[in-house]
Amino acid sequence: MQEEINSVLLEETTTFIETTTDSVMQEQVSKTTRVFEHGIDKLKEAMPSLIIALLIFVFGAIAAKIIVRIVRRAMKKSNIDNAAKNFLVSFVKIMLYINIVIMMLSALKVPMSSIITIFGAAGLAVSLALQSCLSNLAGGFIILFSKPFVAGDILEIDGSVGKVETISILYTKIITFDNKTVFIPNGKVSEGKIINYTESPTRRIDLQFNISYASDYQKARELILAAADADKLILKSPAPIVRMASHSDHSVTIDALVWVNNNDYLDERYNMIEAVKASFDENGIEIPFNQLDVHIKER
Repeated sequence: MQEEINSVLLEETTTFIETTTDSVMQEQVSKTTRVFEHGIDKLKEAMPSLIIALLIFVFGAIAAKIIVRIVRRAMKKSNIDNAAKNFLVSFVKIMLYINIVIMMLSALKVPMSSIITIFGAAGLAVSLALQSCLSNLAGGFIILFSKPFVAGDILEIDGSVGKVETISILYTKIITFDNKTVFIPNGKVSEGKIINYTESPTRRIDLQFNISYASDYQKARELILAAADADKLILKSPAPIVRMASHSDHSVTIDALVWVNNNDYLDERYNMIEAVKASFDENGIEIPFNQLDVHIKER
């Protein structure tokens, strides 16, 4: 009797498990089928948008290449620096592709508010991370377009004096007269004081000569003027100026102002100093040195 009861219970349990399993499996299959069908329906609905987005990308890429090619040709005909040309072409290309991406997202019915938020957040993050680089970038554009100087000019910038080797987007490269290479950020260059020694074709040499009180000032003045007149590289217009500048404790100071072409500045500065010293020695003009006269008073 007990065996029959156990057999009935086992049979009923097995039947229940099989029924439950079949029900669960059917439910899972039904859910999977519904999800798959829903996905297919969504894909069918989105298919026109995907095709439109793909077409926007293809034709947009072709149009971008044509526009970039036109911009590059236009840049070659302009007088803009090569570094600025390359950067502008790259910038135009990036902006065109950003517009293509925005148009594709719009075709896919992505809300414009979300697109603007994403690009705004990305732009803010990039600007904060590259703040100093952006400052140098802006300075580079100011220099390349306003052209306060060009490669080859002799400048004094941020305490450095030398010849401008190259002007890039971020840095200005200067070679000093003792052959040191200095890279100055363009942000500092655009904001700081720039002394351009080669902007004008001519430049004035300012010299000072000291003679003793016992020497003849008029004769010393004539000797300086004669040395300037004998030098063919010193310009006759504007005329050289030689005047008494001051009376110091031990000497009379004479200012000598002469004009030369920019390329002759350094050589002529040394030539004048050497010529005046030789002329003073030949004509007995004393160049004083610091001395102390001691007078002993007898009682």
